[in-house]
Amino acid sequence: MEQITQLFKALSEEMRLRILMLLMHGELCVCDFMSIFNEPQSKVSRHLSYLKNSGLIKGRRVGKWMHYALKEPLEGVFKAQLDFIRAQLAHMPLFQEDLKRMEEENKKKERCEEGSMMTKKEDKTYGRRTDK
Repeated sequence: MEQITQLFKALSEEMRLRILMLLMHGELCVCDFMSIFNEPQSKVSRHLSYLKNSGLIKGRRVGKWMHYALKEPLEGVFKAQLDFIRAQLAHMPLFQEDLKRMEEENKKKERCEEGSMMTKKEDKTYGRRTDK
């Protein structure tokens, strides 16, 4: 029962729902979420950690950044809830806007590749280094 309670707590916050909706489209880096949501790394990481501790997502380190994906295979209540969320929320404007921003970020694909973070110019918007 404790896992189910933790699941619903994880789903009770807007940013965590937004993160889950994006992860339904594949793995993303912390820097992707920072750009899409225009939020600092500390806030994004806090919500990602909560989702990871709830058993919904998994993380892996790539260079200096963490990448996250949905935990597979999800079963039972976890799978049913994510299927419901996908079916009921995907059409909402906020989630559509997030998806559009994610697609725009994917076109850039330079944000968090190995080496791009610690180079010439500080990006004041997100607090990370870029190759500009």
